Amino acid sequence: MILKFSKTDDETWNSQYVPHSNKYIQSHYSNIEEGTNRRFTLGDTLNPNPDRPNLTYEWNGQTRVWRWTREKMQKYHDEGRLIYTKTGMPRFKRYLDEMPGTPLTDTWTDIFPINSQAQERLGYPTQKPLALLERIVSASSHEGDLVLDPFCGCGTTVHAAQKLNRRWVGIDITHLAIHLIQRRLKDAFPKIAFDIQGVPKDLDGARALAVQDKYEFQKWALSMIDAQPYKGGKKGGDGGVDGFLYIKPDGKKTEKVIVSVKGGQNLNPAMVKDLIVTVDQKGAKMGVFLTLEPPTKGMIAQAASAGFYTPEGDQQWRKPFPKIQIVTVEDLFKPANPLHLPFQDTSVFKKAAREKKPVSQSELDF
Repeated sequence: MILKFSKTDDETWNSQYVPHSNKYIQSHYSNIEEGTNRRFTLGDTLNPNPDRPNLTYEWNGQTRVWRWTREKMQKYHDEGRLIYTKTGMPRFKRYLDEMPGTPLTDTWTDIFPINSQAQERLGYPTQKPLALLERIVSASSHEGDLVLDPFCGCGTTVHAAQKLNRRWVGIDITHLAIHLIQRRLKDAFPKIAFDIQGVPKDLDGARALAVQDKYEFQKWALSMIDAQPYKGGKKGGDGGVDGFLYIKPDGKKTEKVIVSVKGGQNLNPAMVKDLIVTVDQKGAKMGVFLTLEPPTKGMIAQAASAGFYTPEGDQQWRKPFPKIQIVTVEDLFKPANPLHLPFQDTSVFKKAAREKKPVSQSELDF
């Protein structure tokens, strides 16, 4: 159910259309113009309002209240758009390719929900079809208007707004959703530029988030290294696994890298040892210990005790990588990549299709 509200009577509503069905085309546009092969139908040239003296005149022996002025009637005659019956009454030639389609009613049956196999599905449970949001945005706004989605989820509304040359603001409470939207927009519009407000942009911001909500801190930290949250970021027992990175050392087989995130201040070597055990138990190749606070010397020594992982396959990756790597949140804000991994496989993230038409969002006037 889609409800439409307007604060004032000065609302925007752009009628939407769907293509005519083949059955309708065959029954209503059966005429085909010689030379152009354009389909057409013949429409009335009379005005439905009989009280229009300015449109009352004689044409081809017929005095009627016409739909157009004499000048426009002459224009259509000269263009061959008028066809005359035996009585001399003109009929107007309407071409199929000039018609917008069948007007939409308030029941839409031509857009289907996204199923589990749909190409545009990004894995978000309540994702809506892009075509649905394009229709809503097109109907209720003009190019350059501002579109707000305060619960933007996986970003379908802002994607539609960007594609349709609207300005937009999207809001969501979870860092998992924000990361998903970032990836979606950059995949669909490679040259897009946008600002993200409310996410940590320095170490103090990360500390504040960790105090405010440890689960959101965890999701944000994972997003900073392109890791997938364990079980989609749902709360509950994780067995020492907060997220996964994926590598493809030989260019063929994808292997797992387990990520453990710690946002507290009480760190000790046993935490790193637990990660080593978890990596071995889960059959992962490597592990990343992502910590808000700097590690102790004992933790660094414990990580070093795990040794190295040397991939098989191409010579370029056949070198040792530390099996357990400790990365601090402060490292995430540095230009250099803090991870030392064989080829990172991001194909596990479903990508939005690239839009063909390049568009850019104009500045918001705040």
